[in-house]
Amino acid sequence: MFLPSSLERIVKKFQRAPSNKSRYEQLLWYANKLPHFPEVEKTPVNKVYGCQSQVYITANLNDGKVSYQGDSDAQLVKGIVALLIEGLNGLTPQEIAEITPDFIQKTGLTVSLTPSRANGFYNIFQLMKSKANLYSNLRK
Repeated sequence: MFLPSSLERIVKKFQRAPSNKSRYEQLLWYANKLPHFPEVEKTPVNKVYGCQSQVYITANLNDGKVSYQGDSDAQLVKGIVALLIEGLNGLTPQEIAEITPDFIQKTGLTVSLTPSRANGFYNIFQLMKSKANLYSNLRK
């Protein structure tokens, strides 16, 4: 299973958290780090469907590397968005295609995420992968 160093660092950070409460606090810390997301980008094409929260993700390609932006109206979900952005930003579309979502289990977060939030994580991750894949297909 391919795990880029950026995601490996995040996984280790969560593994060091002594409790579920600490992991939640870590997610909230990520949420607070997330840069402002422009309202004009909150469009159907950027919306993550299958989430109870409102979640939006954009992707751009700069010098062959994908750069994401995102937002959510729920703080914990916003933390998940921020975690994924930090972990995936700067990777090539091909590298992103190789990543599977099972790394989330290594963080210990799945134990404390509600089923709907866990499902939201997978939907966010899949949209990010599909946006990266569009760039991969454009380059062929």
